[in-house]
Amino acid sequence: MDPASIKNLIENGLDGARADVRGDDGVHFEAEVVCAAFAGKLPLARHRMVYATLGERMGGEIHALSLKTWTPEEAQTRGLGGAGDS
Repeated sequence: MDPASIKNLIENGLDGARADVRGDDGVHFEAEVVCAAFAGKLPLARHRMVYATLGERMGGEIHALSLKTWTPEEAQTRGLGGAGDS
């Protein structure tokens, strides 16, 4: 598994999501995900939404995934680039 594949899975699985995924060893990854669907949800629920886009790959091809999740408004407030860029 590679960061580009994970990015595509997340962005295709969450309508309107923008993801920035990093990871050099092929099994441990970090992702920043911005998605309007996160509004009103606690971090655990947001993470579950992202994990759902990855399905059985979690715990298999993807050993670990560290997540930071924001709504577009939260990302803008933090002045985040990358995943928050349009």
